[in-house]
Amino acid sequence: RHWLAGAYPQFAVPYFIYDVYAMFLCHWHRGRVKGHEVAPPPSLRVAAGTYLRKDLLMVLHHAAMVLVCFPVATLWRQGKGDFFLGCLLMAELSTPFVCLGKVLILYKRQHTALHKLNGVALLVTFLLCRILLFPYLYWAYGRQQGLPLLRVPGALPPAYN
Repeated sequence: RHWLAGAYPQFAVPYFIYDVYAMFLCHWHRGRVKGHEVAPPPSLRVAAGTYLRKDLLMVLHHAAMVLVCFPVATLWRQGKGDFFLGCLLMAELSTPFVCLGKVLILYKRQHTALHKLNGVALLVTFLLCRILLFPYLYWAYGRQQGLPLLRVPGALPPAYN
């Protein structure tokens, strides 16, 4: 059992709650940013409604992480699955590069070397940690079970594919 598998979910829950709140605040205050002014600023209720219509999938993703993944990762795993939990958490490694890219654009730094370097880092981490991660999981499972990679999807129950 790896200590990070137990510690990270406890760090992640406050992060996901904060992230939804911060995204809502950005959405609500976007109308007050120079060049995007709307008069008058929307009420909290109107802003919440438009935010949910615009970003419902992102809010549901964050809610699922807090309400489903956290209990699974901390209560029901019974010390098993550290490898898979670690692999799935790797998908978040590209997130800081997404955020830095948005900040650089906000401050009109999209033509700098830092923005280009950040784009390369985003591309590499996204490719490795979000796209190629899943074939790697199939390969690792096949290796564990003594199956060739192309036979793994057929060997797993449909619910796990």
